[in-house]
Amino acid sequence: MKIIVAKTAGFCMGVRRAVEMVFDAPGKYTPPIYTYGPLIHNPQVLELCAEKGIRILDSIPDRANGTVLIRAHGVPPDIKVRLEAAGLTVVDTTCPRVIKVQTIIRKQAQKGYEVIILGDEDHPEVIGLLGYAGPRGQVVDSLESLASLPVYDKAIIVAQTTQNTRLFEQVQRWVEGNRPHYRLFNTICDSTEKRQSEVRELAPQVDAVVVVGGKQSGNTRRLAEIASFYGKTAFHVETAADLNVDALAGCQIIGITAGASTPSWIIKQVFRAVEKLPMARPGGIGGRWLTFQRVLLLTNIYVAFGAGCLAFAASQLQGGRLMAEHVLAAMSYVLSMHILNHLTGRAEDRYNSPDRERFYSANKRVLAAVALAAGGLGLLSAYRMGWLAFAVLLVMSALGLAYNIPLVPAGIWPGLGWRRLRDIPGSKTFLIAVAWAVVTSLLPLLGGSRPSVWAVMASFGWTAGLVFSRTLFFDILDMQGDRIVGKETLAIVLGEKKSFSLIYSVLAITVFGLAAGGLIGLLPPLAYGLTGCSLLLAAVAWRHQRRCEPAGLKLEFGVESLFVLAGAMGLIFCFLAGNC
Repeated sequence: MKIIVAKTAGFCMGVRRAVEMVFDAPGKYTPPIYTYGPLIHNPQVLELCAEKGIRILDSIPDRANGTVLIRAHGVPPDIKVRLEAAGLTVVDTTCPRVIKVQTIIRKQAQKGYEVIILGDEDHPEVIGLLGYAGPRGQVVDSLESLASLPVYDKAIIVAQTTQNTRLFEQVQRWVEGNRPHYRLFNTICDSTEKRQSEVRELAPQVDAVVVVGGKQSGNTRRLAEIASFYGKTAFHVETAADLNVDALAGCQIIGITAGASTPSWIIKQVFRAVEKLPMARPGGIGGRWLTFQRVLLLTNIYVAFGAGCLAFAASQLQGGRLMAEHVLAAMSYVLSMHILNHLTGRAEDRYNSPDRERFYSANKRVLAAVALAAGGLGLLSAYRMGWLAFAVLLVMSALGLAYNIPLVPAGIWPGLGWRRLRDIPGSKTFLIAVAWAVVTSLLPLLGGSRPSVWAVMASFGWTAGLVFSRTLFFDILDMQGDRIVGKETLAIVLGEKKSFSLIYSVLAITVFGLAAGGLIGLLPPLAYGLTGCSLLLAAVAWRHQRRCEPAGLKLEFGVESLFVLAGAMGLIFCFLAGNC
């Protein structure tokens, strides 16, 4: 089965901005925090606002205190004045594209133009726009209702930013032939145009289209209407639980798109639910392979195996002999730390990976026992390498266990915001990279092996850079879920664009370091092959940045497989060099 995800599915710029401002509000503005009306047309986001104590203000009180955030759709100008008069601090999260339409209407109405708004009369955005038009405003929702209006001497026509582009094109042709003196402003958001255009291109290629978004979202409903217009079955779902699994089971190619108010974590959940459909088909090889991948990833067995492969590749890069204790220590440590990290990180997994959250909640005791056993096995393996390797791994294990534990009690330093290692913004990405680099590249040196200093530095830098880039990439995929629970990852601190740039820069440095080391003879020929792992990860990140690669099971498995590829290259080199 093939899944095609529309490139522009999910939050548009304006909605993302509004949601982030609201989620950041509790720690930034005076409580209590309100939104004037529902923030956006998405029930899941509204539920999250309620969980954070952000309430909806449906009417303006005579007197109040606290902060009220204007919804992304905007409001009439008199509403802001009345809210401020009531004693509330007003924070405007209106979409900049909507503000642009408001500005056009206000200026043209002041010049004496009648204002005709093409949109849904009951939509919050249109209600807000009418407030800027005053008595000169009219709303039409079809070509017929536009034609029924009186002929004005001076009039402008604007569109609701999420209006159907085909309807606007019809209006444009009608105005040119019947009201040529009217001024027409195409105020449909380019994000809306792209979504609708993508659905028109997507529908002929697929057997069915899944449209993800709130049932009250106008732009989401229009996407479903466009898909149906092309004769394809359109499933409008709010969450993965709404999917009609039986109806989709027979489809070979499924398209997925989403409205502008649909969070990325909801799209990811729907994508993963569709991705798992082959697992339900009896006897299918593809379904069995996906099930196998899922088990390996959920249990962290595959990422631990990848750490072992990385350790083996690093040992060959250093020109040293294979140490089974080294590989076993790396695998055991990574398995232990990753299981413990997921056991303590179930809050963000609720959004980033509900499948994993359910798995860890259902098996937490068994997994905790496995983590402790793996940690003990790792320490035993390190001890067999030498006391220094054992001491370093013991300290690293202690730091890993202390990552989520408050190191400074609340009463000692009231103003301190960072009481745990995880409270330091971006700490996880750096610490994981350093920890992996130590267990994969430094343990042999600490255990008595004597590779060249340059080879150790090169392998340490390469493994640290590769793991850092892999972790930052996953942080980018989980940005919305992490932001919801207040987790400040490096991706959130830097932003998506800068995070991708950092990934490319770090991977470029690893490629240059390995290639340069090989050219001047400090590293074996294996160095040239290992540059391929960095280049492949950069290619995966580049594809995803351009929305060509969906964030699903196959993507995650593919990224983790880069470590296995490194181990395979190391094994081939080992045989060719006669070291195995």
